[in-house]
Amino acid sequence: MTASQIPTPAEELRGAGLRVTAARVALLEAVRAGDHLGVEAIASGVRDRVGHVSLQAVYEGLHALTAAGLIRRIEPAGSPARFEGRIGDNHHHVVCRSCGVVADVDCEVGEAPCLTASDDHGFAIDEAEVIYWGLCPDCSTAGSAPRAL
Repeated sequence: MTASQIPTPAEELRGAGLRVTAARVALLEAVRAGDHLGVEAIASGVRDRVGHVSLQAVYEGLHALTAAGLIRRIEPAGSPARFEGRIGDNHHHVVCRSCGVVADVDCEVGEAPCLTASDDHGFAIDEAEVIYWGLCPDCSTAGSAPRAL
């Protein structure tokens, strides 16, 4: 794919049926520039790009972008929501029990759902959310204790 074929954030917003605003473009760019960012970090990135924007506007924008499928929300147990721009594949996450860092883990199967439920109870299952837990290399080396969830 050439650079001219890669859609701009504004084109992606329009394509998803969303109104294009400077704040939404900045929001999409901030999420994609980071790595599993929380709301405060995203808000800071948006403010660096466009100046003042309320935290409420950031929450509303994240909700709209997530609902439109332009970003992905993950919420590991005991942790605040995080957002990522990697949406075009089926991948999972690994979370450090000590510091909370999150990393992507490619799916062995590649397409959703990658797990089969022993009993689907009549549900039409289309996704399996997999989160691996452990200690990251830094915390493992430092002998950190897992945090309470």
